[in-house]
Amino acid sequence: MTDTTSNTDTPRLQAERDAGGSIVDLSVTVNGTHHQVSVEARRPLSDVIREDIGLTGTHLGCEHGVCGACTVLIDGEPARSCLMLGAQAEGTEITTIEGLAGPDGELHPIQQAMMEAHGFQCAFCAPGFLMSAVALLDENPDPTTAEIREELSGNLCRCTGYQSIVAGVETAVRVMKESGK
Repeated sequence: MTDTTSNTDTPRLQAERDAGGSIVDLSVTVNGTHHQVSVEARRPLSDVIREDIGLTGTHLGCEHGVCGACTVLIDGEPARSCLMLGAQAEGTEITTIEGLAGPDGELHPIQQAMMEAHGFQCAFCAPGFLMSAVALLDENPDPTTAEIREELSGNLCRCTGYQSIVAGVETAVRVMKESGK
C-alpha cells in the first residue's frame, strides 16, 4: 500500500482557517493508497476525492444524490460521495472507478463487458453505474435481469435507454461465471 500525505495548506484551506472555519485531518485509503489530507469539515467526499486526492473519474452530476454519477464503494458498499462529508470517511477504504482495473491495466470484467456491449454513449454516468454494478456482483454474482435493473435504478443516464447498460452487466455475469472470477 502506498502512502500519500498532504500537510500544506492550500489558499482555500488558509482562507477557511482565517475565517474561523473547521479543518479536519482526514486519513483514508483510496484504491489501495493511503491518503492523509486536511479538508474543510463541510467538504463533500466527492470534492475530497476529485480535488484533494486528484482522482477525477468520480463524476458530479446533480450534487444532490439523485443521479448516481458520484457513486463510489466505501468499505465495499455503494455510496453517493456528493452526499457524504469527507470527514465521515475517516478510516475507511474507498474504491473509485480508477481502482477497478488491475495493476497491469487489465480492465475489470464489468468494464470490459460494458465496452463490448457498447453500454454507454457519452459515458458521463458510467463511473456510477459501474461502481453500482460491481457492488451488486460482489453481493450477488448471478443476479436476474430484474435484480440488475433494481440495483441500477438509482443511477440516471440521459443517453442510452438503459437496455445496453443492463446487457453489459448480463455480459459481465456470463464472463465472470465462465472465467471463475
